[in-house]
Amino acid sequence: MKENLFKNIDDRSSDLIAMADYIFDNPELAFKEYKASKLLEDYLEKNGFTVERGLGSLDTAFKAVYENGTGGPNIGLLCEYDALPMGHGCAHHLQGPAIVGAAIALKELYKGKPYKLIVYGTPAEEGGGGKIKMLNEGYIKELDVALMAHGGPATQVDVKSLAASSIKVIYHGKSAHAALKPEQGRSALDALLLTFHAVEFLREHVLEDTRMHYTVVDAGGPNNVVPKTAAGSFSLRSYNSSYLKSVISRFEDIVKGAALMTGTTYEIIREKDLDSKVPVYSLNDVVMNNAKLINAPNIKPAREKTGSSDFGNVMYVIPGSCIRISFVDENASSHSQEFLDDGKSERGHAAVIYAAKILAGTAFDLIDDASKLLEVKQEFNATKAKMSLE
Repeated sequence: MKENLFKNIDDRSSDLIAMADYIFDNPELAFKEYKASKLLEDYLEKNGFTVERGLGSLDTAFKAVYENGTGGPNIGLLCEYDALPMGHGCAHHLQGPAIVGAAIALKELYKGKPYKLIVYGTPAEEGGGGKIKMLNEGYIKELDVALMAHGGPATQVDVKSLAASSIKVIYHGKSAHAALKPEQGRSALDALLLTFHAVEFLREHVLEDTRMHYTVVDAGGPNNVVPKTAAGSFSLRSYNSSYLKSVISRFEDIVKGAALMTGTTYEIIREKDLDSKVPVYSLNDVVMNNAKLINAPNIKPAREKTGSSDFGNVMYVIPGSCIRISFVDENASSHSQEFLDDGKSERGHAAVIYAAKILAGTAFDLIDDASKLLEVKQEFNATKAKMSLE
């Protein structure tokens, strides 16, 4: 069966590569991916999927569904297609065509057991948190498993990712002339500086993998006036979402304390919250076995720790895995000129086909062998429960 799936993908490879090139040549920023989403929606609809265009508050999100019988697992294939200001420097143009190729091959060839394929178009990964919005509006959660693909220097999967909370703090005090009547003032900047100092003292009392960053957004005005307002931006991170909540609680106490010491008031604005991935090694094994089966390029061990992504929010709710496909040199990093230069290269084109085959093979394994999906779900639940206790 897998040989037939792979052949189906090879037979439509020119279509998939042409779509990837079109998305690359027409880069669109977060929430504005109208051309990319329409291209993928049209192709899925043409090939027998029922397509819902625009989901909730997101015009460029979509959901394409094919169901073979009833009562089977819901297999989710998620793709991104937003660009950076520099263009497609993170290889998101490769994802949609690969996902489409895998989904259509399964639809056309596998009729053995009941299943539902759901392709989700997920906009605005680059800073916009599109998947978070989709989860909050009721999408994605119905899936039994979520699969993705991404370009990179090596063919590999990820294990952990950083949970991250971006927080803005605004202090409100009382303005006064700093030279003549400073005692009448309530310095919002003093409150912010105290917060910075307290965060430094907190570093000694958190787990090693905790990250804390900050900067001044608004210092309040000229140096001869006690600032009435001051604002700072903070980023708090951990590889465990549950533990990060405790760090945020301690940070909020710091903010309250700084306000008490300075006689100011404060606002805490949670700008974005990214969850950590719940690693599922059994699912990663299924994915990598398919990568080895098709002899994908530059296969490497899993990346044990990565940065933050809104796919982490998905993988915190349901089991998931993302296969990274090698298409750039080993030393290349995402958001780089190297990613742009190789976006339409022979390696870039091949990555679309490799990713489609790996995802099709993985989905087939999970549908055809119910014990594999059961193992994935059991591991996910056990690992998440353990993480909540750490």
